[in-house]
Amino acid sequence: MANQNSLEAELNIQAFSDSVMAEYEQVQRELREIDILVKQSAAEVERHAQRNAQVSSYVRQLEPNFETTPRTDIKEAYEALVNAQQRLYTMRGQLEKLQSDQRNLSRLADLQQGILEILEGADVLSHTAQKPGPRSDASNVIRIIQTQETERQSLVRRMHDGPASSLSNFILQAEICQRFFESDPHRARVELNALKDAAASTFGAVKDFIFDLRPMMLDDLGVVPTLRRYIESVQEKGNLPVSIAVTGTERRLESHIEVTIFRAVQELLNNARNHAQASQIQVNLDIAPEQVTVVVEDNGVGFNVEEAMDKTSRDTIGLSTLRDRIEMLNGDLRIQSSKSRGTRAEFTIPVEAGLVI
Repeated sequence: MANQNSLEAELNIQAFSDSVMAEYEQVQRELREIDILVKQSAAEVERHAQRNAQVSSYVRQLEPNFETTPRTDIKEAYEALVNAQQRLYTMRGQLEKLQSDQRNLSRLADLQQGILEILEGADVLSHTAQKPGPRSDASNVIRIIQTQETERQSLVRRMHDGPASSLSNFILQAEICQRFFESDPHRARVELNALKDAAASTFGAVKDFIFDLRPMMLDDLGVVPTLRRYIESVQEKGNLPVSIAVTGTERRLESHIEVTIFRAVQELLNNARNHAQASQIQVNLDIAPEQVTVVVEDNGVGFNVEEAMDKTSRDTIGLSTLRDRIEMLNGDLRIQSSKSRGTRAEFTIPVEAGLVI
């Protein structure tokens, strides 16, 4: 039995290693492609900036002669200026998006390369035949696989129930508008307005989905500003008082630590908001030289901690998986809760002193 378990563990780790290698190679291909797109977009931005400067200069030349210049010439000049500005704005937005994607892909490639080096350098596969300890490399790798799969399943459900469902409704509404264009223009306008409202609502939902998935400001500004913004969003949408207090020295931490802190607080807030029926939540974040401590307290209905740790929530990554992620960083998660007495969750993660840029 032990040999069979060892073989299964070895196969799981080998499959994980192969999967990481395949994804790493795919990311490298995407990086090469996006590098070309960034260069092309930068050239387009420069071209549109020059065009915008030329049109702006022409409009300024017309201004002293508005009374003698034909109205059609003035109109065409301003339309050209608006068009140039819109094109420049669009291209700059596209360039910024590509550059952001490029940075995120580079960070992902670095992480994948680090995992591959660990698997190769630590000779994980050769150790799977040994009896694994509670914090062995093999057990950590298996836990990573399980965590990734759980998160992917959650994302698939959210995409299917949210944006994918809305897009199918858009197609149906567009077909309805198309049918009414000739026979009932008024009804067509009504349907178009409804389609516009639905698109705006879905756009907001997609933005929220992207923020929950990976807020870009987490990479750009760090975990503290991102948590503050996220908590503001929670308050705005749920009309739920949530406060955050930050102590210690506010600074950037290593990327994987910042992601874990954000995901942990996100998970704990989701539980307090969606399951605990809390009317008040307090988040305390202490950034000490050698460790980060986070406490999330709510006044909700409470729950059985042991039962919650034994299963994975359908809608989130789950407390048990959250505990695994924190422990993989040599951290510790402690939850105190009981029926009708609220919940206090505290976790600590060791960090290196000083700034990490």
